[in-house]
Amino acid sequence: MAFRFDKLTVKSQEAVQQAQSEAENLGHQQLLPLHLLKALLTEEQGIVRPLLQKIGVKIPQLESMVAAELNRLPKVSGGGGGQVGAGREVMQVFDAATQAADQMKDQFVSTEHLLLGLTKVEDAAKRLLALNAIEEKDILNALRTVRGSQQVTDQSPEDKYQALEKYGKDLVELARQGKIDGRTTQC
Repeated sequence: MAFRFDKLTVKSQEAVQQAQSEAENLGHQQLLPLHLLKALLTEEQGIVRPLLQKIGVKIPQLESMVAAELNRLPKVSGGGGGQVGAGREVMQVFDAATQAADQMKDQFVSTEHLLLGLTKVEDAAKRLLALNAIEEKDILNALRTVRGSQQVTDQSPEDKYQALEKYGKDLVELARQGKIDGRTTQC
């Protein structure tokens, strides 16, 4: 079965493009799950970082482990033309992500599906996730709290997740931190 890139959400497409750029910049011949993991971790407005934070992952530690592993990979120099082909493992990740989306009855493959796919394919990325205690069941549990019962029905679902956190203020938390005083300002 050939993977359909038109079934990726906008954020997933950006992550794949970022992963390809990363592979090119590092002089790697193939796009690997590690490149994809790095791209997912560097996505600022995506859902992957909040998911990992909910699980309790130390993201800077995971990022440095991924960078170290990427630096160990063999580099190609010279006239390769900068073309990076998709490795077998990354295609397996895409297939696993598609299956995860289908199981969740989602119409598009989002970044959380790519993360789930990374937990299923035997590769350095899966080993690093396991070393940081990131397993499929943990991602699914965190996903239920972040995403709720929403389904991915268009190519930009990440904009809808955690709307309160994105656009609102947690006044209780601000009061606990001593950042607001009800006597001097109105809520």
